[in-house]
Amino acid sequence: MSTIRELLVELTGTAEFADAERVGDDVDLAASGIDSGDLVRLVLLVEQRLGVEITADDMEQLHTIADYERFTAERSGAGAGGA
Repeated sequence: MSTIRELLVELTGTAEFADAERVGDDVDLAASGIDSGDLVRLVLLVEQRLGVEITADDMEQLHTIADYERFTAERSGAGAGGA
């Protein structure tokens, strides 16, 4: 299970986000029942656990599990100094 999925399970207290067949990587998190407060808490968890800074502008581009995974991979790995 991806780290983002683990954080979503922890945040929501439901295993629904652990199952990629139930909530696909490309499903909009807001449309899947995550409210704006939980999305902010997700960003805080990502920052704390993965050491990746997420700005307000970045948040506007993060809608799906795949978006978060791509973003964290780019920022925590070799892409940290990129565009």
